[in-house]
Amino acid sequence: MHVLVLGAGALGGYYGGRLQQGGADVTFLVRAKRRAQLARDGLKIESDHGNFQQPVKTVSAADAVSHADVVLLTCKAYDLPSAIEAIRSAVGPRTAVLPLLNGLSHVETLNAAFGPSRVLGGMAKIQATMTPEGVIKTFNDWRYVTFGEQSGEMTARIDELHRHFAPTPVIAKAVSNIMTVMWEKLVHLATAAGVTCLMRASIGEIARTPHGSQIMIDLLEANARVAALEGHQVSSPFMDEFRTLLANPQSEYSTSMLRDIERHGPIEADHIHGFMLDKVRKHGLDDRVHLIVLTHVKAYEQRRVAGRL
Repeated sequence: MHVLVLGAGALGGYYGGRLQQGGADVTFLVRAKRRAQLARDGLKIESDHGNFQQPVKTVSAADAVSHADVVLLTCKAYDLPSAIEAIRSAVGPRTAVLPLLNGLSHVETLNAAFGPSRVLGGMAKIQATMTPEGVIKTFNDWRYVTFGEQSGEMTARIDELHRHFAPTPVIAKAVSNIMTVMWEKLVHLATAAGVTCLMRASIGEIARTPHGSQIMIDLLEANARVAALEGHQVSSPFMDEFRTLLANPQSEYSTSMLRDIERHGPIEADHIHGFMLDKVRKHGLDDRVHLIVLTHVKAYEQRRVAGRL
């Protein structure tokens, strides 16, 4: 299986490196600085679940790229248009594009660009970073990846991808209900990122206020209703788990979107909150809270662009 990975940062480097460790033929499409770093040092992963260091194949945007069996996308949502152009020449009739992005709007965009038969559903759960020296480091036990066909079929390419992850430390799941799994994650993100960014506080800090837990649970249930109306019923165990989390005054859980705001970085406002607002309105539901959340994070974007942070 020939896998082209766009980028070799924390996510792309980690999952691409593990696929190579599992026997896949992996090539990384990278910028010049990262290409030189990889040529000099190889790809390095430092993890409590097994280190990895090997030479890797790389190409740049200027190189001719042959059709891949799988293209792995781990970019941020705001970089998706340029990512699509970067991988376009590698996407052939039988290529599967596996995006590991937050939310769901990117699936619609990729479907429009390449057709649904070429686009898999996927999601990752990992905490990792890349040091200035180019070393990818993980922070905890999270090393999950879940993927499947949008159609729900268990195809040969899904089986082969799973087979290459199997001998590595990655906990990989090939599932027939990937779109429902992704909707559950979006319900989680639209709720947790929405309230933590709006309140500029962790879940526990919000829960310690007189009405914080109820506000969060109300938003969780509204988002779950949207998922159900879209044909993806969120499971009872999922809802019970997150109701418990949102009622826990000791929780230190925050979100990556809040951390991006706190470091004055770009955020995926439209990809998560804009997408959910559109779905709320599509189904004629009360949109006031979703509109406030989206306006709040979009106002942050305006201040960031103006240099007023």
